[in-house]
Amino acid sequence: MDVIEKPWGKEEILQINSKYMVKRLTMYKGHRCSLQYHLKKIETIFVLKGKLNILSGKDKNSLESVIYEDGQFITLFPGNIHRMEAIEDCVYLEASTPEMDDVVRIKDDYNRIN
Repeated sequence: MDVIEKPWGKEEILQINSKYMVKRLTMYKGHRCSLQYHLKKIETIFVLKGKLNILSGKDKNSLESVIYEDGQFITLFPGNIHRMEAIEDCVYLEASTPEMDDVVRIKDDYNRIN
């Protein structure tokens, strides 16, 4: 299993092949990932533990904010602008198509803009 350390937590790649990818992500309270979208990638986020605020929408200036808890999920399609924010330490699964590098960052707290 590959573990990728991130400034907000970590990603553990559980499976990647030509058809799909599954990751377990840990995000620490008070941290968030980039405001981003994908060109091809479709992903489903399934919260295992904690509270995760997910902002999503088609326009970066009018994103919907929903708090997801244990057992709740959302599917994000290409072009959907989104960001995950940990309300408390959170563990969630990401099941997606396998485009590992398909991320367009709009804003990032850690200066990782494309």
